[in-house]
Amino acid sequence: MREMTHLERAGAALSNEKVDRLTCYPIACGVNRRLIGKGITYKEWASDPKLYAQGFVEGQKKYGLDFAIGLMDLSVMAGDLGAHVRMDEQNTPFVDIPVGKGGIEDYEKLAVPDIKKGRTHTLIEGAKYLAKELNDKVVASTFVEGPLLALSQSVGAERLFMDMFTDPAPVHKALKVMTEYDSQIIDGFATTGIKAVCWDYLWGNYSCLGDAEYGEFEGDVYAKKLNEKTVACGMAMAIHNCADLPHLDTQVKKFKPAIYSMAYYPQIEGSPTASKVIADGYADKCLIGGNLEPQLFVRASVEEITAATKALCQEAKTALCKRGLNSKYCIASGCEVPPSVTTKLENITAMVEATKKYGVMDN
Repeated sequence: MREMTHLERAGAALSNEKVDRLTCYPIACGVNRRLIGKGITYKEWASDPKLYAQGFVEGQKKYGLDFAIGLMDLSVMAGDLGAHVRMDEQNTPFVDIPVGKGGIEDYEKLAVPDIKKGRTHTLIEGAKYLAKELNDKVVASTFVEGPLLALSQSVGAERLFMDMFTDPAPVHKALKVMTEYDSQIIDGFATTGIKAVCWDYLWGNYSCLGDAEYGEFEGDVYAKKLNEKTVACGMAMAIHNCADLPHLDTQVKKFKPAIYSMAYYPQIEGSPTASKVIADGYADKCLIGGNLEPQLFVRASVEEITAATKALCQEAKTALCKRGLNSKYCIASGCEVPPSVTTKLENITAMVEATKKYGVMDN
């Protein structure tokens, strides 16, 4: 079979058509700032829409990826809601001082910020450049936190989970604000030309919440509304969830994303492997991607990451064959490639090259 373009391969994989090889996407996002030029700090990259987009453009030039998922970091919404975000020069920004003073009234005070300001605006404006530069090369998507994740980032996860059970009414009021905030972000993305939105629905995780709890506080109302609006606005809907025990029935079978990105934790009993997810029919529903350990990009040698990629390719191909599928798995990291300066860029190249070699499909 002839070598396909990135768009051809991704389109075929999404439709379960035959491909020359499995699709590949190391979730290389913040690390791409190192390709723009010397001295670019994470804060500069995450605060300038052109630099943000340029990172993904340079990443595509260097690595030849099949997708571009525009993850910035998980403190964008919380920061614009009033939480203090710590921005080190070369590390991922994170919330170090939550919104409010720790009382239940903090939920009542949350209000949708102006999406034409702050880093939300950077994300939306960056999506314009991302679409302009990459839409003719790869499936390009932006990335945004779901309402429960955004709220946990804003007020603190431990506190939020306690309040969900002791005083849920104010939490639901805040989740309505988060959902409206996300809804306005979708409206913003819809004007950019971007082809897809990837939602981070992290708390669909059996380590944290059961089906009923997750349904009440995100899945049944808030995520449902946002998923439907994403598609109604003409964009594909994807989901990333790097939880150890993800709610696959809800987030794959019920939500019906085009792409589902997930992780695998070998030390956690029941954490789903690539072969298990395929065998259980989830790849029948959408393109599944993930499972490669992100820390390999920091700690492993080229030979080690090549071997790990080879093993994942063989596992996925065998499972796809048994299931009668042509192409519904993407060789990807389970979460973002660590964006630190200690990440070995040659390991990203090695993963892509190994997929080209060992991900070839027999047609």
